[in-house]
Amino acid sequence: MSVSVFLSAGDLTERYTRPAREFAELLGERGHTLVWGGSDTGLMKVVADGVRARGGRLTGISVGFLRKWAREDADEMTFAEDLAERKALLLGRGDAVVVMPGGVGTLDEVTEVLELKKHGLYGRPVVLLNTEGFYDGLIRQLRHMDEQGFLPLPLAELLFVADTGAEALELLEKHVGAEKAPEAVPHSA
Repeated sequence: MSVSVFLSAGDLTERYTRPAREFAELLGERGHTLVWGGSDTGLMKVVADGVRARGGRLTGISVGFLRKWAREDADEMTFAEDLAERKALLLGRGDAVVVMPGGVGTLDEVTEVLELKKHGLYGRPVVLLNTEGFYDGLIRQLRHMDEQGFLPLPLAELLFVADTGAEALELLEKHVGAEKAPEAVPHSA
């Protein structure tokens, strides 16, 4: 299974790096491929190191202006023209998506994949890994949108929430292949 992971490239505390490493090691141990932003910095590096240390494959998808931070030992590295193309490639290469703690770039990525799912343009599982309650506010907002009728699909059809890496991987292994995956993810401008 190839898992596209959206997450921070920032240097974070052990509060976030430890759970990220644990998830990454589980991915690697089970022979899965990490599809990620390709950076060899911050939380992205922690996850890539964990997958690599346990025998998993690394597929990086970066963007030209971030080339100097790209991981050199990735099994595969692609450089997109811009961030929109990068998102589309990340979504297209994974059998599922896991969203880990991140900043506005990660928030942009998760809202885009939810919008695609809402319109039936992305049929693969999406798991929000709520490390240390990082996404509690977002989850409350999404539930509020659902309760108030702002989501055309029930929230449970858009994403799963996991508190631990083990729970996230269990959800992935249970649901990958169970949802209909469209042949291509549209490139957004």
